[in-house]
Amino acid sequence: MHRAHTAFSLALSPMAHKNFATWLLNSSSSQKLIKATAAAAVRTYNSAAAEPFANGSTATYVEEMYNAWLRDPSSVHTSWDAYFRSNTYTSPPNLAPVQANTLPLTAFNLGGAASAAPDSKTIDDHLAVQAIIRSYQIRGHNIAHLDPLEINTPDLPGNSSTKSIYANFSFGEQDMERQFKLPSTTFIGGDEASLPLKEILNRLENVYCNKIGVEFMFINSLEQCNWIRKRFETPGVLNFSPEEKRLILARLTRATGFEAFLAKKYSSEKRFGLEGCEIMIPALKEIIDVSTELGVESVIMGMPHRGRLNTLANVCRKPLNQIFTQFAGLEAADDGSGDVKYHLGTYIERLNRVTNKNIRLAVVANPSHLEAVDPVVQGKTRAEQFYRGDQEGKKVMSILIHGDAAFCGQGVVYETMHLSDLPDYTTHGTIHVVANNQIGFTTDPRFSRSSPYCTDVARVVNAPIFHVNADDPEAVMHVCKVAAEWRATFHKDCVIDLVGYRRNGHNEIDEPMFTQPLMYQKIRKHKNCLDLYADKLIAEGTVTGEEVKSVAAKYENICEEAFALAKTETHVKYKDWLDSPWSGFFEGKDPLKVAPTGVKEETLIHIGNRFSSPPPNAAEFVIHKGLMRVLAARKTMVDEKIADWALGEAMAFGSLLKEGIHVRLSGQDVERGTFSHRHHVLHHQLVDKATYNSLQHMYPDQAPYSVSNSSLSEYAVLGFEHGYSMTNPNALVLWEAQFGDFSNTAQSIIDQFISSGQSKWVRQSGLVMLLPHGMEGMGPEHSSCRVERFLQMSSDDPDYFPPESDEFAIRQLHDINWIVANCTTPANYYHILRRQIALPFRKPLILCTPKSLLRHPEAKSPFSEMSEGSEFQRIIPDRGPAGDNPSNVKKVVFCTGRVYYDLTKTRADKQLEKDIAIVRVEQVSPFPFDLVKEQANLYKNAELVWSQEEHKNQGCWSYVQPRFLTALNHSRDISQNDEQSTFSNTTTTTTTDNTNTNQETDSESDSDQKSKPWLSRMFASNKSDSATTGGSAATATGEFNAAKHFDLKNVRHDFNRPAGIAAAPGVRHAKTGRKISYAGRACGASTATGSKAQHIRELNALLNDAIST
Repeated sequence: MHRAHTAFSLALSPMAHKNFATWLLNSSSSQKLIKATAAAAVRTYNSAAAEPFANGSTATYVEEMYNAWLRDPSSVHTSWDAYFRSNTYTSPPNLAPVQANTLPLTAFNLGGAASAAPDSKTIDDHLAVQAIIRSYQIRGHNIAHLDPLEINTPDLPGNSSTKSIYANFSFGEQDMERQFKLPSTTFIGGDEASLPLKEILNRLENVYCNKIGVEFMFINSLEQCNWIRKRFETPGVLNFSPEEKRLILARLTRATGFEAFLAKKYSSEKRFGLEGCEIMIPALKEIIDVSTELGVESVIMGMPHRGRLNTLANVCRKPLNQIFTQFAGLEAADDGSGDVKYHLGTYIERLNRVTNKNIRLAVVANPSHLEAVDPVVQGKTRAEQFYRGDQEGKKVMSILIHGDAAFCGQGVVYETMHLSDLPDYTTHGTIHVVANNQIGFTTDPRFSRSSPYCTDVARVVNAPIFHVNADDPEAVMHVCKVAAEWRATFHKDCVIDLVGYRRNGHNEIDEPMFTQPLMYQKIRKHKNCLDLYADKLIAEGTVTGEEVKSVAAKYENICEEAFALAKTETHVKYKDWLDSPWSGFFEGKDPLKVAPTGVKEETLIHIGNRFSSPPPNAAEFVIHKGLMRVLAARKTMVDEKIADWALGEAMAFGSLLKEGIHVRLSGQDVERGTFSHRHHVLHHQLVDKATYNSLQHMYPDQAPYSVSNSSLSEYAVLGFEHGYSMTNPNALVLWEAQFGDFSNTAQSIIDQFISSGQSKWVRQSGLVMLLPHGMEGMGPEHSSCRVERFLQMSSDDPDYFPPESDEFAIRQLHDINWIVANCTTPANYYHILRRQIALPFRKPLILCTPKSLLRHPEAKSPFSEMSEGSEFQRIIPDRGPAGDNPSNVKKVVFCTGRVYYDLTKTRADKQLEKDIAIVRVEQVSPFPFDLVKEQANLYKNAELVWSQEEHKNQGCWSYVQPRFLTALNHSRDISQNDEQSTFSNTTTTTTTDNTNTNQETDSESDSDQKSKPWLSRMFASNKSDSATTGGSAATATGEFNAAKHFDLKNVRHDFNRPAGIAAAPGVRHAKTGRKISYAGRACGASTATGSKAQHIRELNALLNDAIST
C-alpha cells in the first residue's frame, strides 16, 4: 500500500522536486517500474465519478491487484495479467471510461508508439507544464496589472513578474516551440488539444496576469473551478462588438458627466462622488442586464455614500430634478427629520432597454455606519423571494456595494457572509462589488488591513473573487457578465474588486494631499477612465471624436433641463425616496382604529390542542420523554383553559397564522428557546433531521410559519430581520436575543434603523425584539436588556400631557417612534403581539421578556383574558383588597416586569394587602399618562412609589420619573429670576399641602400651558408680567422671548444636591400636589452582581423599602 501511494504522490504532484521519470528509468528494480506505471495508468480507469483525483482508495486497489498477481497470475483479470507482464493494457468491459481530469501515460509520448515506455524528459516536461498552468491559475492574480496608478501591489512573495511563476522549471528557449498536450483543467487551447509552450505561456499570461486577476483555486468544487476557467481562458472571451463598445462608452459618459455636472453646480457641497471609479455605474448596469436576461425581475441594492447619487441617477434612473432638489435646502412637504442626500434610498420600476424586460430596482437607505445596510438588504431580498415563491432566487437578487476599507474592516461583512448558505437566511447568491479606492478616508491599505487584499474575507464562503483594473472598461464588463452568470448558475456569492482610485479627498471639500501626497500627485496627472477609453475607441476606429463629444453634450443638456426644473420646486418630499413602498396598505384604513385582538375561545382551544400534541398519524416519531411531559402539561392547561408564557405565545402566533398573517421568529436557539420553554420544533430521537412543527399544521389554509435558529450573530441577524420586516406589513417578524443584553452588539441596527428609520426615511417597520430581562442572580451579562437605552431613544415628550380622549392610546402609538413594554402576564404578551398586526400602521416593538416567569405558577392567564372582548392592558391595576378599598391605601407601588411577583409575595408575607396597592405599568413607552393620572386620583391619600429591580441609574426610573410628575401635575424648582416664565406664580397653582382636593381642577386649568412642548414654554412669558420685568412681550404660542433665560449669572449649581440639603440661595421650590419616590437598588456601574448572596441582599433591601408603611 505505501509503495503504491508513494508512486502516486510523486506522479501527480506538479511541483515535485524529485525527478519521477529519472527515478523510474534508473531504478534497479524492474518491479518498481511496473508497479509505478500501473499505478499511474489506473487513474485513467477510476470508476468513482465523484473522485476526480487519484487517492488512497485507488492506490490500495492497485496494490491489492499487484500482490494477487504475484501470488497467482490467474487470480486477476486477464487484462491485469497482460498489463503486469508486458506493460500494455486492454480495458476490461466492466470498468468506467476515462474520467474528467485524468490523463493516460500514453498521452505523454506524442507521436511515439503506444506501447513504448515514455522517456524521462517527456514525462517530466509534461508534468511541469501542468504545474505551470496550475501556478498561473493559483498565483496569476498576484502579478496582474490591477492598479491604474501602478503604486500598490499585494504584499505577497514573487509578485514582480510572470517569470517567477515558472522559474523553477528547467525550460529553455529550445523548448518554447515544443508541442505539449493540454490537460482537461485548462481551456486556453479552445478546440486545440496541444499547443507550443510559448503559446501556452502567452495565453496564460494574457488571461491571468493582464487587467484581470482571478482568485478561485481555493474553491473546493472541481465543477465550479472548471466553470470559471472556461469563462476566462477560452480564446476570444474578451472580444466585444462595436455596438457593445459604444454602449459601454455611452454609459461611462453618463457616469462621468453626472459627477462633472454636480461638481460644476455644487462645488462646495459634499456629494461623495465617484470620480476615479466611474466604471462602477456601467458595471452595475451590466450585472443587471445579464441578470435580467437570465430571469431576474427585482434587484435590491445596498451601498455606502460614495457613488450613491450617481447610482440613483444612472442605474435606477431616478428623476434628476428630484436629486438636484436635495441640494437646494428646501423645507420638507411631509413629516420626519429626513436625512442627507447621500444616505437616501429609492424604489423604481422601469423597462430595461437592453433586455426589453421590466425590472424593479431598490436602493436601501443607509446611515454613515458603513456596511450596516448589508444584512438589511439580505433580509429584504429574502422576504421578497419568500413572498414571490422564489425558492431558488431566480427572480429576486441582491447586489451589495462596498468600500475597500470597510469591506475588510467591518465585522458585519463577515457576519452577513456567513448567512449566505444558511437555509433560512440564504438569498441564493449575492454579487458584491467593491469600489476599491485603495485608501480609507486618510489611511492607506498598509495600515488598514493585515490581508493582501481587501476582499479576502470572501474566501471563507468559497466565493470567487474577480479583481479588475477599473481603467479597463471591457475587462470590467466581462467580469460583471461572468459574475452575473455565476450567480445564476450556482446561486452563490461572488466578489468583483474594482481597483480604481479616489480623485478627490474623502469628500469634495477635503484635502487629500495632507496625508497621501505621492498618490495624489499621480492622480492629478492621470487621465480619467472615459478619456482613456474614448482614445482607445477612436484609435481603433470604433467611434469618432465628434461622436464622443456629442454623447457628452447630449447628457449635459439633460442635466441642465433637470436642473432648471429643480429650481421650480418649493419643497422636498421624503416619500419620493422611500425604498420599500407598501402598496395599498394604508388606503381605506381609519388611522386611529385598532382591530380587535381577542379571538374566539374555540380558536384558542384548537390551537392549544394542536400545540400540545405529537405528530398526528406518526406513531413511529420518537419524542424525548422530557418533551412528552411538556406536551402533557400543555394539554392539561388547555383543558383547564389557562395558558403559561409559551402557550400564550403559541396562541398569538397560531391565531395570526389562521388569519393569513405570515409569522417569522428568528434568533439564537429560538426553536427550543434559550430557557427550554418554547419547543416549537420536535426532533425525532432516532432519525437525523426528522422534525415536526405543530404551528405549521394548525389549519389547512393557514399562512406559513418560520422559526429559525440563527448563526451566533446579533448585528447581522437583527439587521436581516429588520430588512425582512420592511418588505410586507402583513407579517409578524420577531427577533429574540439569547439574553437581552446581547442585543448591544447590534446597537448600530437599533440606533440607525429601528429607532429612527421612520423619521429619517419615512419607512415603517413592525419588527418585534424579544429581549430576556430580569435581575435573577445570573451575573452582570445575563440580567438586563438595558431597557433604559431604548427608553432614552423614545420620542415622547416627558413634559407633554396629550389631550385626553377616547383615542388617547392609539394617538400615542401613532406619534411614537417605537413601543417599549414589559409584560407580566401571558395574556398581555398575547395581545401585544397581535396588536402589532391590528394597528393601522407599523411601529417596532421592544419587549422585555421574562426568564423565571416562564414557569412561575402565578404567571398564567385564563382564556377569558385572551378571548373576544379582551385587549392589551397598558396598566394593570391592583385587583386585591387594596384596589377594592382605595381610600384606606397608604402606599401605591408602581412597577413593571417580574419584580411585581416579588413585591406581591413580600406584601402577602407582611400582611399588607389592604395597605399597599401594586400597579403594573405594562407599556412603558409611550407612557400611559392618562392611566397613571387615573390611578393617582383613585388613591388620593396614598404615597406614590416607583419600584424596580434594576439599579437607580438603569431600568425605567430615569424615563418614568419626569413623566409621572407631568401626569401628577408636578412643577419643577425654579429661580426667582425666572418667575415671569411659564413656571411662575401665575401659572403654578398646584396644592401646597399633601391634600389633593384641587388636583383635578388645577390640572384642567393649566392644561393649555402644560400641554405645550418645553421649548415653547421656555420661550413664552405672561403678557401682564412682561411689562413689569422690562422683558419683551411674547405671545402664548411660543414666540421667542429675549428674557435672560441663558444668562450665566442665573445658572444653577445645585441640580445634583443630595436629598435633605437645602437649595442654593435665590432658588425657591414650586409647590407640588403629588410626588413619587424611588424604591430600589442604588446607582451602580454594572447591571448586576456576580454574587448570589449579594443579589439576595439587594433584592430583600428593595422589597423591604417598597413594601413598608
